[in-house]
This record gives sequence, structure tokens and C-alpha cells, in this order.
Amino acid sequence: MFTRLCLSRLATVLLLLQGMVFAGNATEHYKVNIVEGVPYVDVDVNGENVRIQRIQDTSHKLKNSYTRTSRPTPPFFIQPFQPVKGVKTVGEMDVIAFLRDKVSENEGMLIDARMPKWYRKGTIPGALNVPFSIFAGGDDNPYVDQIFTIFGAELDEKGWHFDNARTLLVFDNGPWCQQGVTAIKHLIKLGYPKEKILYYRGGMQYWQILGLTLYKPKAEG
Repeated sequence: MFTRLCLSRLATVLLLLQGMVFAGNATEHYKVNIVEGVPYVDVDVNGENVRIQRIQDTSHKLKNSYTRTSRPTPPFFIQPFQPVKGVKTVGEMDVIAFLRDKVSENEGMLIDARMPKWYRKGTIPGALNVPFSIFAGGDDNPYVDQIFTIFGAELDEKGWHFDNARTLLVFDNGPWCQQGVTAIKHLIKLGYPKEKILYYRGGMQYWQILGLTLYKPKAEG
């Protein structure tokens, strides 16, 4: 259950993320760069500097569940490249640019739509965990008002207005996972504009295959 306490923490984390700082020093020696001339991106997450870079060991191989090629269907069917018409699918460089250009300016939020047990194992630096299941239930969902307010939407007697709402970039475990797409479909059904939603199809599997930095949230006391 996504409690009111979790929503409060989500709002607090959002305020902290507004202080993100990005940098890349091409003069330092890195064997593996993100792109030419950009070896890393620095992100301030909850007051902690986190460096997004690729693993420098060129012989490194994954040893976790993201090495699996096959999972039972249903539910783990391969997602289409654009599973929701009108919602743009993006790649890794788009995610990094989104952190730099949107999240840092408080115009966007990177949403990890996985269940908390997945999130705790590691996520993309700067991502907020808003599980896909929290958007289920339609207009009767007791948490939608709070979440939409955190997202920057405004409510009046005529309903929700999204002119000033943040753009959301949603991801999950990868092309075989349903959680991110389910979250997007729920958001659209609740009225969130398609043009303010992006989908990172590669998710955590592609992020890790490319050796990009994982952020492991600290355990809550």
C-alpha cells in the first residue's frame, strides 16, 4: 500500500531533486564514455552526489536476473516499440538529457513505475518510485489527488488542469515488463495528457546492459 507517509516523502524528494548539478570533464581518462567527450554526468540525489557513468571494466558481465533471455507469458510479452499511441518512446541518452534539462529545472519527473521491491535493488539516479499499482482504481483512487498535485497539476471546480504539470518519463524493468506501460495507461485514463508522458522502453535491463550507474535507495529506518 502506498501510504500518505510515502506521498509525503515523494514530495520531499522532489524538492531535493531540484538541486541537481550536472558536469562532465572530458580531460579525465575514462576507457568507456557515455558519448564522445562526455564520460559522466553528476547528479545530486537527496543531497548526495551520484555520478552517472558506464562501468569502466570492459570485461564486466551482468550476473543478476537481467541476464535472463526468457520469462513466462503471460505476462512477460515483448512490448511494442510504441505501446501507447501518442506517447513517445525514448532511449538512454534521452533519459540523461531529461535529467539534465527537465528534472533539474523542475519541469519533469523520472518515474520508476516498478513495485518497491524492484526499486530497492537499484534504480536510475534521480528516479522517484511511484508504483504502477497506485494509479489503479480510476476516479475512486484516494491517492490520485495527492499524486497529481505533486506532479504539478491543478484542480478546480471544473476538474484537473495540466498546463503547468511536469512531463513524466516512465520506465520499468525493460521491454518484457508490463509495469511502466500499465502506469502510463492508468495515467492517461485519469486524464494526464499523452504529450506530457514519455516511455523509456529499455528500462533497467538496458540501463544495466550498458553499464550505467545504479542508485540504491537507503533503507528507511
